[in-house]
Formats: sequence, structure tokens, C-alpha cells
Amino acid sequence: MDAIQVRDMFKFYKKNADSHKFLTIKSALVNKTLFGDLKTGERFEALRGVSFDVAAGKTLGIIGENGSGKSTLLKILAGISKPTAGEVITQGRISALIELGAGFHPEISGRENIFINGVILGLTRRQIQERYGEIVRFAELEEFIDNPVKSYSSGMFMRLGFSIATNVNPDILLIDEVLAVGDASFVPKCLDKINEFRRHGKTIIFVSHDLATIERICDEVIWIKKGKIEMRGYPKRVTDAYLEYVGKKDEVKSLALHGEEEAASGREKEKRWGSREIEISNVRMFDAADNEKYIFQADEPLAIQFDVEAHAAESDFVFGIGVFNGEGISCYGSNTLLENYSARQIQGKGSVRLTVPELGLVNGTYFLDIAVHKRDGYPFDYHHFQYSFKVVSSHRDVGIARIPHRWEFSDNISFTKDENS
Repeated sequence: MDAIQVRDMFKFYKKNADSHKFLTIKSALVNKTLFGDLKTGERFEALRGVSFDVAAGKTLGIIGENGSGKSTLLKILAGISKPTAGEVITQGRISALIELGAGFHPEISGRENIFINGVILGLTRRQIQERYGEIVRFAELEEFIDNPVKSYSSGMFMRLGFSIATNVNPDILLIDEVLAVGDASFVPKCLDKINEFRRHGKTIIFVSHDLATIERICDEVIWIKKGKIEMRGYPKRVTDAYLEYVGKKDEVKSLALHGEEEAASGREKEKRWGSREIEISNVRMFDAADNEKYIFQADEPLAIQFDVEAHAAESDFVFGIGVFNGEGISCYGSNTLLENYSARQIQGKGSVRLTVPELGLVNGTYFLDIAVHKRDGYPFDYHHFQYSFKVVSSHRDVGIARIPHRWEFSDNISFTKDENS
């Protein structure tokens, strides 16, 4: 079931109100003069034909440059603004954290603002009272809750707004860039709450310039460019394409699928992208005896080796690897930058080898991401899910990883254990 459906949505603003006879979008629609009066050169097209669905329980990230239409889209989803044309269908209660301080009355206290905002979001006074304590505790504003909110810092505004938005138990949570102004110690708490919402099947739309967080918490990402959807898909693929575009300040080659005749090449683009200034090839896996293999026991070592070629000398490069299970869940990821390797130079052909002394994974099929990129994430060559291996084991534990452990029991508890099982 889709929690959000957006159909062919447009949002236009007039550039010069004095040059038109009508004063509002409503009057223009009534007089059927909207598109005639707002000529292309006289209107700002904030959104142009945007369409997408978001399944219930999924987290969608939205990225793009300033002025691309991200915040306009969120305001329309929240019901704060109306589209010029198109349709938005939502299922369930919506809570939005869009503009810092939006919905707060500056002259009254934080306590009073909690009740006002709760009513606006559809709660009864009794329901707000029941949640009041948790809202204040989560926002860490016990000492300041009776002060006028005009005395709050931007971080305090964010904490209170986020706490209210999440504690009204919405079905859909909309979050704009407000986390960027949050206190450093509070942002992880917000992200933990977002992950809790994900576990409980809430639908989340998350707008941010923090691409690392977008990649970590989102199921899919949309890149909006000049009011249109430039790309939608796997978070790392979309953010890398966006970084490449920003880095070059140039139009990037479209990686979206365009019809059946391009489907095959489109699938390949889903699996590999980047500038290819440094290329990865010949990815292989080996066991402890250096035999190439792709089926491993849970407790044995694994080595991953691949060839690289730099077509020109580079001093800014990072090698990375990611391991995902059959459901696409990240089991592990690291790179040379995270492990404090400082790149000096790469030129010509070479090879990279990563050895894992003990896999520590449960039974299943696993997929690899192999990448080389700049420190800022600009992709040279990214291989997504192109390589797989299997783990077989007599262990029957579940989850993602085999965490080293042992059981201990008091004297009044006894078991027999079959060591061969």
C-alpha cells in the first residue's frame, strides 16, 4: 500500500505580481487565466511535473541543490502549500518538521506551544497531557519549558519541534534540513528516533544535504534538479551521481531508465557508475590457501582482491567495500579513509587485497559493493551488487552476524549439549 502518491505536480510562482490582473492563484483558476497569464518568462517554476509513490513503512530521501524545489515539495506534502496543478494523496496522520520555529508563537512559553501544536496536529488536550512529559524529556528542555520560545536558541527550537513532531505518533513524518542546526549531541538522538520509526513501519520523507545520513537511513533517494526529478533509486547510486554533477558543475549523463529499448543498459548503470578516472576490474575471492572460491564456512577467512588502473596520477582516492545480505541490508562497510590510511599517489595499474580473518556471518547469500572514490565521495568507479558469495554453516543462529559469545548458567539450571549439531 502506498502512503504517499504524487501525480504530475506543478508549483508556479509569479515573478512580478503587479504585471497581472489577478491577485491569487484561486482567482486565476476561476477565470481560467492561470496558464495564459503566467507565461514561461513571467513565472518561477518551483516544481515541474513531479510524480512518485512512497510505500507505507519506507524512508525516502530527497536531495538537490538549494532552490531545486525540495522544501516546496515538502510543504505541499504537509498541506502548508497547495500545488498549482497535480494531485497529492496521503494515507494517515502527517507530522512535519520543516521550517525552524514554524508553528511556534514566540511570545508564549514552550509549554503552551506544545499544547497549541498538539491540537494543530490533531490531538486532544488529554492526549497532549499524556505525552507532555516525554516531549519535554526528549527535547531536554526541562529548565526552559516555561520560558517564552523567542528566548530559545536555534538548537532549542529544533529539539522542541522534533520532539513534538515525533511524539504525536504520526503515520507519515516529514523532515526538512532542520537537523543541520541541531546540537551535535542531540542529532544522534534524533537519528535513533527516526530509526525507531522505521522499525515501527512509519513512512518518512527526509530532506537533507547530509548525504552520508541519507545513504544510511533511506530505502530510496530522489534527486530533484530545477523542479524535476533527475533520478530515483538506490541511495548510494543517486548520491554519487549528484556529487559527480556538483563536482563538475555540469550536466551528468542520465542514469534513469527510458523505455524498454534502454532497459538492459539501464540495469548495468544501476550496478556500476563513476567517472572511471580510476577503474576497478577483475574482482575475485580467495580462501586461506589462496584458492579462488565463492562458498565459505562461517568461521573461515575470506580475501577479496581486485585490480585497479589510474589513467592519470591521483593523490585523492579512497578504496571501500560493503557487504550486504540477500535482503539488501548492510552487514558491514569500511574504507581506507575510515581506517586512517592517508592517500599519497596512484598511477597506472595495481591491485588491492582485503583479508577478513574470520567471516562471522550467518548462513545465506551475500553481495559486495566495491568502490574507489575521492575523500568527498566523488565516485571514480562504484560496483554495486555485482559480486556474490555464500556462507554455509552448521550454526543455526539468525540475524546478520555471528557475534562471539558464551552461555553461563547457575547451578540449578542444567542442559545437555550435542557438540556435533
